[in-house]
Amino acid sequence: MTTMKRLFLGGLLAAAVGLGAVAQAQTLRFASQGDPQTMDPHSQNESFTNSVNQQVYEYLIHRDRQLNFVPGLATSWEQVSPLKWRFKIRQGVKFHDGTPFTADDVVFSINRAKEPTSQIAVYANAVGTPKKIDETTVEFDLTKVNPIFLEHVQPLWMMSKAWCEKNKATKPQDFKNKEEAYTALNANGTGPYVLVKREPGIKTTWKRNPTHWAKAEGNVQEVVFTPIGNDATRSAALISGELDFILDPPPRDIARLRNTAGVKVIDGPENRIVFIGMDQFRDELINSNVKGKNPFKDLRVRQALYHAVDIETMKSKLMSGQSFPSGGMTPSPKAYFSDAKIEARYPYDVALAKKLMVDAGYPNGFEVQLDCPNNRYIQDEEICIALAAMWDKIGIKIKVVAIPRVTYFPKLEKFETSMYMLGWGGAVTDAETTMTPVLRNLQPTGGVGSYNYGRSTNAKFDDLAARSSVEADPAKRRELIMAALTEWKEQVHTIPLHRQVIPWAARSNVTAVHRADNYLVWDWVTIAK
Repeated sequence: MTTMKRLFLGGLLAAAVGLGAVAQAQTLRFASQGDPQTMDPHSQNESFTNSVNQQVYEYLIHRDRQLNFVPGLATSWEQVSPLKWRFKIRQGVKFHDGTPFTADDVVFSINRAKEPTSQIAVYANAVGTPKKIDETTVEFDLTKVNPIFLEHVQPLWMMSKAWCEKNKATKPQDFKNKEEAYTALNANGTGPYVLVKREPGIKTTWKRNPTHWAKAEGNVQEVVFTPIGNDATRSAALISGELDFILDPPPRDIARLRNTAGVKVIDGPENRIVFIGMDQFRDELINSNVKGKNPFKDLRVRQALYHAVDIETMKSKLMSGQSFPSGGMTPSPKAYFSDAKIEARYPYDVALAKKLMVDAGYPNGFEVQLDCPNNRYIQDEEICIALAAMWDKIGIKIKVVAIPRVTYFPKLEKFETSMYMLGWGGAVTDAETTMTPVLRNLQPTGGVGSYNYGRSTNAKFDDLAARSSVEADPAKRRELIMAALTEWKEQVHTIPLHRQVIPWAARSNVTAVHRADNYLVWDWVTIAK
C-alpha cells in the first residue's frame, strides 16, 4: 500500500473514531466513487444524488423492496375521474425543523418542481395542477389523460414552503450555472435521516430523525459518506474495516472481494441503460476536424459506429461479465413488453461498418471528441477508451475527455458536446419516463426532451411517443410504444450498450436490501456487532 493510501485510510479511520459515543454498530460508513451533486432535491435528477436525498426528503408515495407503491406522506389515493386524482395527506408529520407537513406544502412542492431549473419538471408537469381541498386532502386536476399518473407523481419530493421562503429558495438551484443556493448545502425534509453537515467532495454526515413518523427497520443511527475516486483505495478501505459499505466496487475486484474474509458482495441487475449519444443538431460539430457539415446527421455514420462496437468483448473483458448487452433504449425490457426484436442488438461487423463509412463519404474517417464521466457509471471512462479503440478500426479517431460528474452533467445540459455517454434508469420500467425526457424532440419548456443532449429530431417518433403519453387504452398504447421505439432504433439516434449489474460490497456484519434502482435505503440497513 502506498504512503498516500495509508495516510488516507488512517484519516478515514480517525474520522470514524472521532464520531463520539455513538456505537460503531450504529454508524454506517460508506463510500462511492462520486459525490452527490446537490442537496436540493428538485435541482438534479441524477440517481446517486436522488438516492441520498430520499433519506432526508420524502414522497407522497414510497416504494417497497420490490419497487411496488406503498403509502408515504399520503396515506391513500384514488382516481376520482379520468382527469382528477385525490390524495389524503398523512397527519402528524413534521419537518426536521419542527414545523408541520401540510397540504400547502404539497401544492408548493409540486409547483416548485415545475420551475425551469428543476430537472424533474417533466414529471411535475405531467401530474397537472395541485389544489388544496382541505387540511388533509389534495387533488390534482389534469388537462389530458395520463396513463401513468402515479409513476409521475411518485418521484416528486415534498419540501417545506415556509423553510424555502425563509431561505430564498422557492425555486430549485440552478446547478448548471453554478448557483450557490441555500438548498445546495442545507436540507429540511420529513425523512428518517437529518442532514448534519455537507462538505462537497470531502464528507457528508447525517443522523437518524428521532421523530420520524414510521417505525425504524434498521439500526443505523448515523451515516458518514466519503467520496473515494480511486478504485483500489475504495476497496482497500472496505477490506481493512475502515468502511462498512461501498456502493460501486470495481468489477475487477468483485471476485477477490467475494473471497475476502470479513467482506461480502450483494449484487443484482440495475434498471439502467448505458448508451452513447451524438450531436445531430449542429451543422458543424465542435471538437471535430470535419468542417462545414455534421457527420452524425448521416444515418450511415451512426450505423457504422453501432456495428463497430464489440459489445461481447466489452462485457467479458472490461465488465467482467457484469453487464447485459442490449439493443433497447429503456432501463428495462419490460418497457417494450420484452419484445425480442427491440431488445436484439445490431451485429458487430467491422467490414459492414467500413462500407457504411465509405458510402457516407468518409472513407478515411474523421476526428471527434467523446465526453464521458469518470465517476458515475461502472467503468465509465474505461468504456469510452475501449470504444475509441473499436472506432479507430473504421477510421474514426476519438479523443476521450473524461471528467467528474459534478462538471460533466452541467456540460451536457449546456449542449457543449459532440458525443457523450449517458445512463438512464431508476424504479420506473414504463417506456414513458424514458421516451418523454430523454428521446423526444427538445421543447423549450416543460421538460420534454430535456435529456436529449444530442438534440436529434424525428417527427415520426415524436408523434408516436406523444400520442402514447395520453392514450388510455392499454392495447393502443402498447402499439404506439412499440412503433415509437422501433423507429428510434432504426434511425440509430443513440447507440445502446448495456444494462449494468450492480454489485455492492459490504462488511460481513452488514445487512442491506438491494433494489433494482440501485438505491441503498439506510433505514433498511442493520449492522451487527
